[in-house]
Amino acid sequence: MILGLSIPAFIALHVAISLIGIVSGLVALPAMAKGHVLPKMQGLFLVTTLLTSLTGFLFPFRGFTPAIGVGIISTLVLIIAFAAFYGLGLRGRARGVYAVTATIALWLNLFVAVVQSFLKVPALNRLAPTGTEPPFLAAQALLLILMLILGAAILRQPRLARKAASRSIAGSSVASDLEKQRRTRWVTGSSG
Repeated sequence: MILGLSIPAFIALHVAISLIGIVSGLVALPAMAKGHVLPKMQGLFLVTTLLTSLTGFLFPFRGFTPAIGVGIISTLVLIIAFAAFYGLGLRGRARGVYAVTATIALWLNLFVAVVQSFLKVPALNRLAPTGTEPPFLAAQALLLILMLILGAAILRQPRLARKAASRSIAGSSVASDLEKQRRTRWVTGSSG
């Protein structure tokens, strides 16, 4: 039992959270590459991807495994992504930091999905039963290339798109601060 769930039920929960993280990341990050920040989708991606890592630590492992290593790296990367997104509102260099860390987090989640697919899907397992065969390596290489392209596309967004995105992330606090400043200038008659 893990968190009051049988191991099969906990595996199903972990996989469901992981799939939500993957799907939301595959919506949020390409949108960001096109200059659109989707705050709710980004939040869903970050939270479910972090939950994927954290629930992964609860499995009954003996000793250090590659899965634990990926979970540690993912958790550290996600802490930085959370800070860039929520703490710094994607302002300044935080946008680039977020682009890199969010892309790495999505890649790690997809990397594990590919590994699990080759382990669990019989047709894929026949192609690469040990995970060292060319079909497995080709799938992981293709995934890495696609993620590098996605990350680069996010980083290459024009400066104006970055400013607009950071304003929408900083949310109502920045908008309300600007509105308060505007009202104060109007009431006091100051122009600066």
